[in-house]
Order: sequence, then structure tokens, then C-alpha cells
Amino acid sequence: MISDSVKKGADRMPHRSLFKAMGYTDSELERPLVAVVHAASEIVPGHAHLDKVAKAMADGIRSAGGTPVMIPSIGVCDGIAMGHMGMRYSLASRELIADSIESMVSAHGFDAVAFVPNCDKIVPGMLMAAARLNRPAIFCSGGPMLPGKDLEGRDASLTTAFEAVGAYSAGNMTEEDLKKLEDSVCPGCGSCSGMFTANSMNCLTEAVGMALSGNGTIAAVHGARIRFAKESGAQLMKLLEMNIKPLDIMTQRAFENALALDMALGCSTNSVLHLPAIARECGFELSLDLVDAISRRTPNLCRLAPAGRTHVVDLYDAGGVYAVLAELLANGLIDGSTLTVNGVTLGEAVKDSRILNANVIRPVTNPYSREGGIAVLRGNLAPDGAVVKQSAVAPEMMKHQGPARVFDGEEAAIRAIYAGLINDGDVGVIRYEGPAGGPGMREMLGPTSALAGMGKDRTVALITDGRFSGATRGAAIGHVSPEAQAGGTIALIEEGDIIEIDIPARRLQLLVDDETLQKRRAALKRREPAVKTGWLGRYARLVSSADKGAVLM
Repeated sequence: MISDSVKKGADRMPHRSLFKAMGYTDSELERPLVAVVHAASEIVPGHAHLDKVAKAMADGIRSAGGTPVMIPSIGVCDGIAMGHMGMRYSLASRELIADSIESMVSAHGFDAVAFVPNCDKIVPGMLMAAARLNRPAIFCSGGPMLPGKDLEGRDASLTTAFEAVGAYSAGNMTEEDLKKLEDSVCPGCGSCSGMFTANSMNCLTEAVGMALSGNGTIAAVHGARIRFAKESGAQLMKLLEMNIKPLDIMTQRAFENALALDMALGCSTNSVLHLPAIARECGFELSLDLVDAISRRTPNLCRLAPAGRTHVVDLYDAGGVYAVLAELLANGLIDGSTLTVNGVTLGEAVKDSRILNANVIRPVTNPYSREGGIAVLRGNLAPDGAVVKQSAVAPEMMKHQGPARVFDGEEAAIRAIYAGLINDGDVGVIRYEGPAGGPGMREMLGPTSALAGMGKDRTVALITDGRFSGATRGAAIGHVSPEAQAGGTIALIEEGDIIEIDIPARRLQLLVDDETLQKRRAALKRREPAVKTGWLGRYARLVSSADKGAVLM
């Protein structure tokens, strides 16, 4: 066992004495040491209960013959970090999470790792660490939040809250109604209830093979979540016995399966940042061309919030992720031969799963659309690619031309929106928000939600070298590469320039002639990042472009 390096032999007596100082017994030290890496905290609603989930995971490990050891991880709440300086730290925290877990597990000689994440950057950060460490590992998320209620008593989510701010600003909602929503849209612990980034990544973890069925969909508050954690802990000990490691599971074919599920579910565009970053740790590349090719051949089967009115717990009741995977497999859209933490192939794992509610999971023969939820756009405005969640775009905005309204940073854009200065037909351009230029590639749920709350999500488009929340709906195109900080075309746009968006044709074009663009480029002055010191300063100097996953180079 790897842990023998810290607990076997006479020369490791000092090490054992330190374990004894913490109360470990001789019998516990004879068993495999298993890290339970969890992100429990009192600042993230999706993590407020992870202490209980982690304890259940530890109980499962102990019952199957291992010695669990709790290891904490940081985690940023994107909702609370949204719209201010804090969001610059969100994506960057993914790298810190991976680095810190690598440090803790490697330094202390653990034999296997149980990962207990839930929200946004924590899931991909932990998957990156699992690939680096390549020790038997399994994932058990904290599960989704139950949907809350809107003012009409319908199921609602955090999207409703952000959009209400736009409605209030436009004079379409009273302060009293705003307070009612504040008290009702997020009813308890768990990752926000729609198919936003956290739930997207937790569902995709099932498809890539690193979690058992139910990881992404069993509600946070259900007893089934605790049972799931115990079962996952026990299964990890079987993986250790069989010597099945993450790199045996996370192959390129497994990631292609995950991308197909991504398209079928209509996942967050952030998945197109995270999957390539995780794949890179596994030793291969996932290009945006591959993402788009899989989207073109994979139908969109689900319209979960924000694209529709159903939520992740409804997906669970309809058969869960495995039902979607079984439908894709039956139609030749995924590879069933990939290995999973079940110890069997994906095909064997999903063979008994089926769709229980065709209103939530449509069959391949009757999809919401023939293409997947995400599209990759290119053109002179984004030669290295840009990304849009096309399943959440109104039909009338799939093709659009309009004048550019240019903003250097999110704050300027949101001020203009709230002031009523954005008109129907405009294309808002929010730049210098990329991985290096931001730095940190902020999510911008505020501008998109404000427009939606004002009823302009069907008339106004937004593009940015930053990114949009999984809770965003509308013609919101992010990840424009190269970013403005790198001298990309987005830095050359001037107020009133006409921008063409054609999502079916995968085109994002600035309708300005090459000679004019060359003159603008010659006159362009390099802009300093908003933050140059501390961790974000180092991040800005080292981070890659969005089309490469915004990884540190």
C-alpha cells in the first residue's frame, strides 16, 4: 500500500507516533488510509451539509475495511461572489483546489481518495486532482437543492431571483414582491436547482465514469443522498481491491460520452471550460471542434431550468442521468465499453435504466432539437472559438445582426442596462473579462438576468471574452477567443459596429473590413489587468486562453 510509506517499519515509528497523537489505533493504521476530501463550509449553500455527506462517505469506507481521514477543501459560492470583485476568484479557485488536494494526498501517503464536492469549480478541480494522483477514487456530490417557488407558486430557482432584480429595476416588480422571492427561491441546502454549472458537472461525472448512478440528481435533503454516500464509500474500497484507477476510467472515449450527455441535457457552457481542463490532466486534448461535432450529432433531450421549467430533481424522478445515457447508448450516440467506478462498463451499468417521464427526458425520436445544447461559434470575432448555450436561446435570436454597445468590464455594462440605455436589437460587448484580462474570467449572470427581467432576452444579445453562468438564458455568447487582453478582435470593436450572430451556421462575425481592423490593431494599446498582485496577479500571468480550458501553463 502507498500508505506503508508513512506507517510501516521501525523507521516510521515517529510517523506513527504522530498518528497516535490524533487518536488513531494500531488496527486503524493496519488498514488502507483513505482521504475523504470534502468542501464543507458555512458560506456555500451547496456545501452547508457536506459535513454530513462526508461523514456518511467515511462510514461506508470504514464499514468496508478502510480508515477514512477527513481533508478539507476550499470552495467559492458563485452566487454570492457574483457581480463584484469576488467573482474573479471563482474560476481561479479551480486550480488552487487541484493543487492543494495533490499536495495533501501526496504528502500524507493516502491509498485512495473519496471526493465530496458539490458546486461549480470544486467538482472539476477535484476531478483534475483525481487524474493527477491516479489513485483509486470515487465522487459523491452533495446533491441538488429542491426548487423554490416564484410569486405564482411555480417551481423556481436562483435564476428567478437574479431576473427579478432586472424586473424591479424596470419598474415591473415591487420591493415587497422582491422580498417574497428572496425568501422563497432557494429553500435549503444543495447546489442551485437548475441545470447550472454545479449540477452539470455532477451529472457529467456519472457519464465520465467517476461516480455511481444518482450522483448528480439525488436531492441534497433526501435520505437517499446519505445512503448514496455510504454506498460510494464502500464501493471505493472495492476499487482499491481491484486496483481500478481514474486514468483507467477517464479515457478520451469516456469524455466523448460526457460531451454527448452534456448536449442531451443542455448543460452549462462552463462545462466546455472544465472538461478540456480535466482531459489535459488525463493526458489528451478536447478541442472545441470536437465539442461542436458531438453537439451536431447529439439531440437535446432535456429542457431543465434555465432553458425550461423542470429542475434537476425532476430529472432524478424521470430516471436520472443513467436513463439519458441508456437512451443515447441505444441509439449509438455513446460508447458503452468505457469503464466506470461500478467496476463494470458503462453499457452494463445503464442496462436496466429507462425513461420514466418523457416530458422531462424526451426520447431520441422526439427531441427538443436535433442538435445539442451547446454550440461553438467562429468567425473574425472569435477565430479560436466562442460558446453559447443554444438550448436556452429564443428562436428569434438564433440569427441576429445589430449594433455593438461596447463596455470595458461588467460594471459598465450593468450600469447601462439598469439605466435603460440598451435598446432592442443591440449587441452588448463586454470585454477585458477574459482569463488573463479580468483576470479570472468572471461569470456575468447579472447582465443577462437583468435583460431577461426587463423582457429583453429575446431582443438583445451579449458577447464577452468572459463567461456566463449556467443559470443564464438568452443569446449570451461567451469564451470569445482570443480575448481582448491578448489583442483579440473583440478589443477592436467600436460603438455602433455591426455584429452578425448566426448560431445555426456557427458564425460570429464583426462586419468591419480587414483594412479598418488592421488600422485599429496598429493603434491598440495594451491594457493592464485589473489585478496585478497576489494570487490573481500570478494567475493572470500564467493562465491559458478559454479555448484551452483556462488552465495554468
